[in-house]
Amino acid sequence: MARIRTIKPEAFVSESLAVVTLTAERTFFGLLTQADDQGRHRDHAAIIAGQLWVLRPEHTPANVEEDLAQLADAGLICRYQGPDHKRYLHIVTWREHQKINRPSKSRLPSCPHHDAPAGAMPITVERTAGGSGMVPAPSSHGTLREGTGEVPEHAVNPGTDGEHAGQRDFTEHSVKGAGGLHAAAVTPHGPDLGPRNMDLGSTPSGGASASAPDTVSAKQLIAEYAAACAHRPPKDVLGHLGREVHKLLGEGIAPDHIRAGLERHRAKGLHPSTLASLVHEAMNATSAPVVHRVWTNPGDIAAAYGGDL
Repeated sequence: MARIRTIKPEAFVSESLAVVTLTAERTFFGLLTQADDQGRHRDHAAIIAGQLWVLRPEHTPANVEEDLAQLADAGLICRYQGPDHKRYLHIVTWREHQKINRPSKSRLPSCPHHDAPAGAMPITVERTAGGSGMVPAPSSHGTLREGTGEVPEHAVNPGTDGEHAGQRDFTEHSVKGAGGLHAAAVTPHGPDLGPRNMDLGSTPSGGASASAPDTVSAKQLIAEYAAACAHRPPKDVLGHLGREVHKLLGEGIAPDHIRAGLERHRAKGLHPSTLASLVHEAMNATSAPVVHRVWTNPGDIAAAYGGDL
């Protein structure tokens, strides 16, 4: 149920809001009125469009999804998956700007990135074929560089050592085989031990489709995508696509389905945040239904049967 909320005057000179479009800013202000007393809401573009844009049908759920992607990239909202495998979001600065008198307890799951106990590493539990294991949670906005919140430039640009575009520095926790604990692989980085590199091709079992082979990673899929383009896409597009591909691989989506979704994305030129929908379209595409026609006697029998009668 919608609630009366507070919008401070300084919101209109906020540098964070200034980097998003006006429609994304309106969606953000609308979320303030729709979020519960803990600043949480379902991360579902169609639901949000129905709540905030019902009298503006030209602003479709796809447009709302672009708004949410901008707000997440700007650090204004955090998008996460709950234990029920549904998507949720919360407003990051909620407690700083909203003072609720006798707030109600949230019925939505807490954010594993911002609501974890102080000093504890946020974790989520995933059930695998061999049992249950604890997997370190991804960064709050789906970034590929652990702890920095951004994708390094050389991760989406060709290197001087002959590597293809998007084939380096997609780093995060390593996910090992199904069953037991998923360990984090630590590799040397400079004089000390630096970021943990994730084998992006290894995915937990039990996903929506077959597990990705160990030899296929988000880096390779993005490199294939960039190579198929007539002109090299902007690095921000490749970086955003890399994050989306990484999340899909983490769900156990087969690389061939992701490739098909990337091909649709390349042909249509849509926002990178629509990749999941395009992969879903490729995975579950159905042929057009056969329309039944009532049989009638042909007017020209010789033409209809080719003289076989």
